[in-house]
Amino acid sequence: MRDQLLASTKDAMKSGDKARLGTLRLINAAIKDRDIAARVDGKGKATGVEKVDDQEVLALLQKMVKQRRESIATYKDASRTDLVEKEEAEIAIIEEFLPKQMSPEDSEAAVKQVIAEIDASGLKDMGRVMAALKERYVGQMDFGRASGTVKAELSEG
Repeated sequence: MRDQLLASTKDAMKSGDKARLGTLRLINAAIKDRDIAARVDGKGKATGVEKVDDQEVLALLQKMVKQRRESIATYKDASRTDLVEKEEAEIAIIEEFLPKQMSPEDSEAAVKQVIAEIDASGLKDMGRVMAALKERYVGQMDFGRASGTVKAELSEG
């Protein structure tokens, strides 16, 4: 994934695409920050981790998309279409590096499968279900929507 980001950054530099280059640099900076944070634990002791894995990078990219969607809502309320367009363009670039998103139907099926696998029986198991989903489907599932599905499924059972 890092190689793909580096290659895309170089291509953007060569082509002179400043908007794309800026977004790719933001992604690389966020990854670098996460790498640095992973080197030490909460007490300041070295962890031996030099770089975060691709799963964590995917989670970071998903978080960046979520932040931009929240910004879009704010900008729409303020009638700032110029900023909405900028955020939408950044989302499109970030999503190029994310796996294909699951359809709502596939997401619901995955939720039901995980609930059955871990034998979840009530809302008290929601945390375990969400943790399993995040472990398996990072970058592929909208966990905000999935959370609602999990809650609905567990409250029925």
